Amino acid sequence: MNDETMGQEDAAQDAEACAEALESLDRISLDEIAFDDSGVDVQDESEAEAQSDDQDADDVEPAEDEADHEDTECEADDQPESDTSEETILLDSLPAEDSLTRELPGLGSAPAVDETIAMGDIPLPSVPSAREAEVRHRKMSPKRRNLMVAGVVAVALVAGGAGYAAWNGYQQEQAAAVAANAHTMMSVQIGAHAAGLDCSTGSKIPVQVSGQDSDGSSVSETLYVDEHGRGIKLLPGDYTLSIAASPIAADGTIYTVPTTKTQVTVKSDGQDLSAQATFKLKVPSADTVTDDQIDAAAKYAEEGGASSAAAAKVLQQAAIARRDAAVNAVSAQKAQASRDADARHKATDLYQLDIPVEWYGKVETWQNGSTLCIYLGDDANTPLVTLVAVRDGETFTPDDGDTVLGTVSLGNGYTVYASGPVYPHVVPQTINGRTQNPVSTYPMDTAIELVELTTGNRYTYSQIKNDLVGKDGNADAATKLETDYLAQILLPSIKAQD
Repeated sequence: MNDETMGQEDAAQDAEACAEALESLDRISLDEIAFDDSGVDVQDESEAEAQSDDQDADDVEPAEDEADHEDTECEADDQPESDTSEETILLDSLPAEDSLTRELPGLGSAPAVDETIAMGDIPLPSVPSAREAEVRHRKMSPKRRNLMVAGVVAVALVAGGAGYAAWNGYQQEQAAAVAANAHTMMSVQIGAHAAGLDCSTGSKIPVQVSGQDSDGSSVSETLYVDEHGRGIKLLPGDYTLSIAASPIAADGTIYTVPTTKTQVTVKSDGQDLSAQATFKLKVPSADTVTDDQIDAAAKYAEEGGASSAAAAKVLQQAAIARRDAAVNAVSAQKAQASRDADARHKATDLYQLDIPVEWYGKVETWQNGSTLCIYLGDDANTPLVTLVAVRDGETFTPDDGDTVLGTVSLGNGYTVYASGPVYPHVVPQTINGRTQNPVSTYPMDTAIELVELTTGNRYTYSQIKNDLVGKDGNADAATKLETDYLAQILLPSIKAQD
């Protein structure tokens, strides 16, 4: 066999090695690896041409064979020896394009396919048996084995690199998503209760926020929520919330600021934190609101609680006006109470007392020495009670028809006796015509008022007439009712004169 034939056989073996490498790669992952089918055709064409050359060589006369051999040797002597000669012979022996579609040995006719079709889409050569593989391995040249191993390693590296790249990309996407979430402002809601507050016309509630976000950065800022607790936006993290100052309602109401602080963790957008953070702002008496409270509320309203600085100023003026009006009203009430107290306060040479508040404005008084009479309205003939100071050890006798209703020891050698008609008994009896010596004739309105003043309206006139006194005219029950009430509202105020 001449050198040219040997070169062609080597080329065919190289092509077969490439095909076997591809077959090995197909066994690694047929679904992921696509290849061009030209390698298979090159192998078959090379084998066919080698067989054809062998046949032609057998048919040539020996003389021609010797001549060709001599020519080949001459040409070989003229060419320099180099590693590229074998490569040149391999390239020259490649088949023409029209041979790529011919029938593959043992596979039948294969249809023409696009070179981008995956390897799994066309029939593949059968895998050789173990015996055949062993024979091929022994016959295989080192160059073929190296080429085959290099192909397997190369595709394995490509496949492994692609898998690593895909996994690495997924990890990066996940990390990017987490990072993006950590840098996204989250809306959260807290609980806020302030009676009468409407933030659309008043100012919002300033909330002091301090803590650390998911980046580890410290946070200290004031955010504002409406009457429903909405308006806070924060990065994910752990925070402490508290109320910085009072909001201002449209009518100038200032609220008591709770001193509680609450720890919360922000995790997601739209998170409802009202179960962990709820603040109740109570409405104090307007006259107790201080200038400092109003100034603090106005400051936060101007910095973000109100729609503008001008709106904050209007709310501040409303708060001042409301507080001042309340203070004036309380002052007026106190002044009137002082005047009333002076008017209610009575004094004799031995004792002093205060007319009960329940009686004030409905009774008048007269006094003579240590005797003081309290009577109904401007009718001096209708006394409620008469007070007389008696030296200790002396006997006291009330006027005809009156009953001793209570006594008070002054501690200075005198005792004050309180006496008068038992109106819860006398009035019903008189009106029913059951008494022979009525104190007076009472119109119904007067009768009702007398009963109310002497019993503190604990019972209605109808109850006293029909139940307490009743048909039998129970004087003891009526007397006890009046004496108990006077012992509560009048007798405790009787003191010795200073």
